[in-house]
Amino acid sequence: MKLGHRTINKQVKENMMGYLFILPQFLGVIVFSVIPIVFSLYLSFTEWDFLSGFSNIKWIGMKNFIDIWKDVAFTDSLKNTLVFSVATIVFELGLGVVVAVLIDKYVYASNYFKVVFFIPYISSLVAVSVVFKAILQPSFGPVNQFLMAIGITNPPKWFGDYRWSLTAVIMLTVWRDLGYYVIVFLAAVKGVSKELYEAAALDGGNGLQQFWYITLPLVKPTTFFLMVTGIIGSFKAFDQIAVTTQGGPGTSSSVLVYYIYNSAFRFYKMGYASAMAWVLFVLIFIITLIQWKYQKIDVE
Repeated sequence: MKLGHRTINKQVKENMMGYLFILPQFLGVIVFSVIPIVFSLYLSFTEWDFLSGFSNIKWIGMKNFIDIWKDVAFTDSLKNTLVFSVATIVFELGLGVVVAVLIDKYVYASNYFKVVFFIPYISSLVAVSVVFKAILQPSFGPVNQFLMAIGITNPPKWFGDYRWSLTAVIMLTVWRDLGYYVIVFLAAVKGVSKELYEAAALDGGNGLQQFWYITLPLVKPTTFFLMVTGIIGSFKAFDQIAVTTQGGPGTSSSVLVYYIYNSAFRFYKMGYASAMAWVLFVLIFIITLIQWKYQKIDVE
């Protein structure tokens, strides 16, 4: 009986030690994640200038959620976010898998090219944005100097042109993130059995057919992972917008996260910004659910 009692006490002590080890992390999650999330949900139903203090929070119900759909800046930012997300994902996935296959099959000293492609991804996004802003400078940038040298008299003003500003940001983002996609796809491609390619070659399959019928299907789990994380990441785009265009000209390159930031910390409309943040959360959640659904259907 005493032995059983000692065993129980020892188990309780071990459990308590385990709880003590995870307590700091648990408190951190509660204080820095759960409480702010719940508070932002409450704020989305209020009108509040945070400079005026907590005592001036005013409950207004669903007004913020109704007003945002009447706000042209919000709807433009939402459209730009969707265009930005789709464009970056399509180019990053497409170029990523193609470049990975080319490096794996046809490039000598592939390790060198892995490093070359990956360096922009580990570089500061702010620094990359500054470099791109210089390269695409309308009057003296090397890109427009080259375009004028080959006879294009009126090249795009890129970040300063409402027709090209979002395109320029997409180009910057794809160039910066491509290395990550290439590295991940390379790992997936190297996991494909070489015997499958040899069998396909014996049956007369050319390189394009091997890529389409062998490589793409077998790297589909990797593609799905990159697509989910890429879409979530693209919906959070902020740094490159803040450095290069500040959402302009007009609202031509404004995205949701940047507009939420402006509403909260430039115009001090915390309730309005919180409502937009929750709309963004619901949008990402729905898109993720759709992706999981179709992934399960495809697996079955």
